[in-house]
Amino acid sequence: MENNNTESWKLPLYKIFSDEEDEKIVTNVIKRGSQWAIGPEIEEFENEIKNYVGKDYCVVLNSGTSSLHALFLAYGLSNQEIIVPSFSFIATANAVLFVNGKPIFADIEESTYGLDPKSVKEKYNPSVKAIVPIDYAGLSCKIHELKDFAKENNCILIEDAAEALGSTVNGSKVGSIADSSVFSFCGNKVLTTGEGGAIVTDSKEIFEKLKLIRSHGRVNDKNYFSNPSESDYASLGYNWRMSTITAALGLSQLRKIGKLINLRKQNAKYISERLSKHTQIKVPTSTTNSEHIFQLYTIRLSDSVLRDKLHEFLTKKQIFSKVYFNPIHLTDFYKKIQNTISKLPNTELVSKQVLTLPMYPNMTKEEKDYLVESIDEFFENTK
Repeated sequence: MENNNTESWKLPLYKIFSDEEDEKIVTNVIKRGSQWAIGPEIEEFENEIKNYVGKDYCVVLNSGTSSLHALFLAYGLSNQEIIVPSFSFIATANAVLFVNGKPIFADIEESTYGLDPKSVKEKYNPSVKAIVPIDYAGLSCKIHELKDFAKENNCILIEDAAEALGSTVNGSKVGSIADSSVFSFCGNKVLTTGEGGAIVTDSKEIFEKLKLIRSHGRVNDKNYFSNPSESDYASLGYNWRMSTITAALGLSQLRKIGKLINLRKQNAKYISERLSKHTQIKVPTSTTNSEHIFQLYTIRLSDSVLRDKLHEFLTKKQIFSKVYFNPIHLTDFYKKIQNTISKLPNTELVSKQVLTLPMYPNMTKEEKDYLVESIDEFFENTK
């Protein structure tokens, strides 16, 4: 269990699920005494991810953020306008700035909290070269509609699927629809390695560019640390490699991702059934075409005052809750750099009403009961 000051919380926001297989595979790499970087587990992890998602190529990196940055470089999106949501983790927009681009914020729709295709059409102009939707909390955005629009306007569609590895949309795995997609393996994800990220794509050209960008622009495919020959460098690159130990842990986690998702679904079902009696709460659900894997369990309250009161009450009960997300375009930093502040009514409304509650695979019945009974207590006291 990762310690985010869990000793001070009866219910932390998340706990990491690990087992003996995780320990065994990491220990084997450690005891090998070599290839802790650029070891064989890297390519093995990449192969298992691409096969799981249903893409031709995969590159793993040290974070989801560097993965998105690398993709923008590989597609030549420097100094371009890119449509992104404001209802996301700030890295989605920051990555555009990393390549001196201009983020164009579009609004979300209220069924998935993903980019609204109608808003994307309104925000689009001929200078826009890419569209980057996110899959909120483990539920696919309206990716097919966005793909159609991107294709019609010759835009690159890059899916920020950081939160949704393992989810499906219209029977296909999330990450298989867009031109390229990004996943994150940081601490609170369904599949976690502590830190880490991956890119999947069907483009061999993008794949080859990503390998250069990931490791200093080095063209030699052999292991740098075990190759006595000189290496050549074809382009500017970074050190965004994933460690072998991290990849090994990722392999073990990926092999039980079905179990992890099923446990999350079971916990979400239990909590939702218990909370459904409160008319002031909207619980998260799958949509007609998309499977929710509950990377986050986010409820929506009837108004911001009620949300803030519940947040404060749960904190007093030592239950960790958090707002995912506050609008990026309203942060101090983005207000300073925007010529005009975007008007995103759904984003601003939803962000004032959502509250993310604890969710993890190994939640006990006692933990789930404490959560729902505390929320029951809150509503009893607010009558």
